Amino acid sequence: MTDKIDKEPADTPPRASHAPETIKAIPVRHYGRYVSAVVVLALVALLVNAFATAEKIQWSAVGDKLFDSTVLAGAGRTLLISVLAMIVGVVLGVVLAVMRLSKNPVTSWVAWAYIWFFRGTPVYVQLLLWFNLALIFPMLNLGPIYKDEMTDVMTPFMCALLGLGLNEAAYMAEICRAGLMAVDEGQTEAAHALGMSHGKTLRRIVIPQAMRVIVPPTGNEFINMLKTSSLVYAVTYNELLRATSTIGSTSYAVMEMLFVASIWYLVMTSVFSVFQYYLERRFARGSSRSLPPTPWQRVKVNLMAFSRERGGA
Repeated sequence: MTDKIDKEPADTPPRASHAPETIKAIPVRHYGRYVSAVVVLALVALLVNAFATAEKIQWSAVGDKLFDSTVLAGAGRTLLISVLAMIVGVVLGVVLAVMRLSKNPVTSWVAWAYIWFFRGTPVYVQLLLWFNLALIFPMLNLGPIYKDEMTDVMTPFMCALLGLGLNEAAYMAEICRAGLMAVDEGQTEAAHALGMSHGKTLRRIVIPQAMRVIVPPTGNEFINMLKTSSLVYAVTYNELLRATSTIGSTSYAVMEMLFVASIWYLVMTSVFSVFQYYLERRFARGSSRSLPPTPWQRVKVNLMAFSRERGGA
C-alpha cells in the first residue's frame, strides 16, 4: 500500500482560523408609523381641547352630580335590571338550546320559532309591546291562581325585565347551542356506555365542558346588556339614563348629565370586563397547558426586572 501524498509543501504555514464577523442588523425605518402616530395624537389633542375649552359645558356640574343620590339610585337600578335580565336569559337560553338540539321535532321547531322572533325584532319594539299589552288584554286572568288588571301587572320594572330577559334568551340559546355542539360526541357515547341517562350526561359531562365555549360570549352579552338597559327609558323605568335625563331637563345641564351617565356606564362595563377576564381564565385551565400571565403578574415581573437592573448597577 502506498502512503497518501501531502500536496502542500512542508514549509507552508498553518492556516489561521478566523471567527465569523458579527452581523450588523440595521433596523428599517418606518417613517409612516411615526407620521401616523403624530397625526392621531394631534387629532385626539384637538378633540380633547375642543371639549375642555367649550364655554357652554360646565364641567363643575359633572363633578357635582357624579355622586348625586338620584344618579346613584339610577345606576343601581341599571345594575339590578341587567343582572336579573341576564339570569332570565341564561336559564331560558339553556332550555331553548337543549330544545333546539332535541330529536323531538315539536320542541325543536318551537325553540327555532322563539329564536327567530326575538332575534328578528328590535329590543325597543319588544319593550313597547310589553308596555302596551293592556291595550289587548285589559285583565290578566289565570283562573283561581291570579287575577288582576294588566296595567297593575305590567309595571315598568316588569316590562323592562321581560323585554330584556326574553330577548337575551334568544341570543343565549344560540351561544349555548354552539357550546354544546363543540363537545365531542364521543363524550356522550362514553357516558351512555357507562349507563348514564341523557339528562345526567348533559349535566355531568357535556355542560361542564361546554362552559369553556359559552363563558366568553356570555360575558360580552352581559356587558352589552348593561348598555342595552338604557332602552328601558321608553317604558318609564327609572334607570341611569332616565335619572340623569330628568336632572338635566330641570337644571338645563343636558350635556353634562349625559357625560355623567357615560362615566357610570364606563365604570360598570370596565369592572365587569375584569371579572370576565378572570372567569375566562378559570375555564381555560382545562384546555391550555400554560395560561398567559395576568396584567398584575406582568406588572410584578417588570418591577422585579427593574429592581434587579438597579441592584446590578
